[in-house]
Amino acid sequence: MTEPALALRGLAKSFGGARALDGVDLTVGAREIHGLLGHNGSGKSTLVKVLSGYHAPDPGAELRLFGESLRLPMTLVEQRARGLAFVHQNLGLVPQLSVLENMRVADITGGGRPFIDWRAQRRAAAASLRQFGLPIDPDQPVSSLTPVERALVAIVRAFAAIASNRRGRELHGLLVLDEPTPFLARDDVDRLFRLMRQVVSEGASVLFISHDLDEVLEITDRATVLRDGRVAGSFETRQAGRERILELIAGHAPVVGSGRDRGGGVRAPPVARSAEVAFEVRDLAGPLLQPLDLALRRGEIVGLTGLLGSGYERVLHHLFGAAPATRGVLQAGAERIDLPSLVPADAVRAGLAFLPGDRQGASGAGGLAVLDNVLLPDLRRFFGGGRLQWPRMRAHARRLAERHRVRPPDVDMKLASLSGGNAQKVLLAKWLDVGPRLLLLEEPTQGVDVGAREDLWNAIREVAAGGTVVLCASSDLEQLEALCDRVLVFARGRCRAEVGGGSLSKAELLRQCYAAVAA
Repeated sequence: MTEPALALRGLAKSFGGARALDGVDLTVGAREIHGLLGHNGSGKSTLVKVLSGYHAPDPGAELRLFGESLRLPMTLVEQRARGLAFVHQNLGLVPQLSVLENMRVADITGGGRPFIDWRAQRRAAAASLRQFGLPIDPDQPVSSLTPVERALVAIVRAFAAIASNRRGRELHGLLVLDEPTPFLARDDVDRLFRLMRQVVSEGASVLFISHDLDEVLEITDRATVLRDGRVAGSFETRQAGRERILELIAGHAPVVGSGRDRGGGVRAPPVARSAEVAFEVRDLAGPLLQPLDLALRRGEIVGLTGLLGSGYERVLHHLFGAAPATRGVLQAGAERIDLPSLVPADAVRAGLAFLPGDRQGASGAGGLAVLDNVLLPDLRRFFGGGRLQWPRMRAHARRLAERHRVRPPDVDMKLASLSGGNAQKVLLAKWLDVGPRLLLLEEPTQGVDVGAREDLWNAIREVAAGGTVVLCASSDLEQLEALCDRVLVFARGRCRAEVGGGSLSKAELLRQCYAAVAA
């Protein structure tokens, strides 16, 4: 194959007066894994949405797939016929449908068949899940899966689509992966990388979008950096230095500090926390969680982690009433909250705030404007004379957007139009604005790059310094190392270890995660 898998020339995309993409040239070679990096808001996700037909490009762009002009939009069936498969940042799954229906949607809806052979479709879905080693029932609704399991289902679906598209003995296709790894444990990342290398060896190509420099350096052949909607540079990854890549992403040389996260951000020095216990969790248990007792001090940032299926992420859902606990009490000073009967509205009234990992499906309303999302928790303060006072609302939303460095700072834009990191800033700002006493965060920087990641971390540190308790459930061990005072490690639904002080590091957390499973 002499033609590149993908060739974009002069690609532009405007939203009103703002240009998200401005004359982007990008080539993904045949049998190549090509990385795409850049700050949130740099245009990475917009580029993916243009390729998938979600957005139409501005006139004048040339898009070619395997030498043929790419005409957008395309249906899922047309994408599959052309050899295009996507894992979107928001995964692109329908929670109300089963795993089977989500995985086989192109086969079920295409071809003009008079009936669906559900047995054959179920066998195909089960075979794909087995290939990735996933013990997931194809008939299970996607809404019942954990965020990690949902990510894996979306990845398996995309690989299955590529594997079914052949020209002779070779695979023919382009696999586009938009931030596929934030929810994955290292074993799953390794498995993903093996599959990426396999499809490339058989003839396909991969466009791998990631904020993780180590992953890009490990898996890609070449990479391109976007900055402010333009190409900042392209390079062979084997010849690229980490500092040079960070300079391309940021537009300036990276700041040198005493420590770094994997994206190059400087770690904050340890903060002296209060000894005052603000919340006590007693005997908390649920369907996937064994009894848990936990004391949380004022201003403390506590992490929760573990391997896939360990149950740590369920703690937040039970504490907020988003999923019913089977038993347990949350004591907040003199206030006693019965967790099995708790509902989210009561949790908010008690001073709790919860930012789930499912950004578009559970954290915000993608079809509503930034203004609506950021003010949603407490509209009562904007009522006057029996009606909402829109000028006050707009002015307050603009102040929040500016304070949290949302780009672009247009409060009338739909949340779904923002990049992942900027959308997350809006959703965090929404809860910080109501002054929570206990802030529950699930994967707070999933799919977020260096710049937005630091902004989010700084906001979390600032609210903790003001006395708010922060409970952060995450599979991102670097994030937990950088943010937390201590981290609880879970396995089989039970807290097995606590890591804090000078022992708190990614290496020790990883060791404890695997030791907990073996215990």
